[in-house]
Amino acid sequence: MTWTPADSLAAMRTAAPLVHCITNYVAMNYAANVLLAAGASPAMVHTPEEAGDFAAIAAALTVNIGTLSPHWVEGMSRAIAGARAAGRPWVLDPVAHFATPYRQEVTRRLVAEAPTVIRGNASEILALGGEGSAGKGVDAGDPVEAAEAAARRLAHETGAVVAVTGEVDFVTDGDRGARIAGGSPLMPLVTATGCALTALTGAFLATGPDPFRATAAALAMFAAAGDRAGHAAQGPGSFAPAFLDALHALSPADLNAAPVDMS
Repeated sequence: MTWTPADSLAAMRTAAPLVHCITNYVAMNYAANVLLAAGASPAMVHTPEEAGDFAAIAAALTVNIGTLSPHWVEGMSRAIAGARAAGRPWVLDPVAHFATPYRQEVTRRLVAEAPTVIRGNASEILALGGEGSAGKGVDAGDPVEAAEAAARRLAHETGAVVAVTGEVDFVTDGDRGARIAGGSPLMPLVTATGCALTALTGAFLATGPDPFRATAAALAMFAAAGDRAGHAAQGPGSFAPAFLDALHALSPADLNAAPVDMS
């Protein structure tokens, strides 16, 4: 039977997985609402005193370094240890990891903990692969296609699936590749959109035995909902609620027509 993103969405909705999210202050509310609208269950747990225990009972873990502090980094480390001990998948979102030496060091340590998926914009993936980038803070300054080769190398080096998100997303496990079109030009104008995608990727990983396909399906759902919301919205202010509505209304059948180019 041929796999489609619709299969992954149906499995995720049936399971309604609990996703443990360590994300930044800016993203918490939006990421939680995106997971709920899509059909998953969010939990925002970051304190070291419980992060490791909670990761072991969640179906997947996502780690976003947007608002770092030593206390949060300790929580991340304990959560990752708990997830790995329990055999749970986890996603790393290395937000602007190249911006400061502290971010670079934290990211180096987290990548060494074998994430299942690394998701970032083109500038973040280029820099993580040791190449120069034109990133400006959390904003990408490079096109996705410029980071495809770096993504493939990074996937081979780390064993992770690497997702480069932008106008046309690219996902690779080092050998296979997929490009996902769609979305809306309004998406970069709504804060925490990328952070929420990281959380959604965790939900799909929780029920998908193949991390590459699960990641491609998460991106396909996000792009399809973004396209639908973009046609309904008048600007970024109305886009955010329209996007949540679109995620909620999107059916597996809708993803059968998702423009996912597998190679």
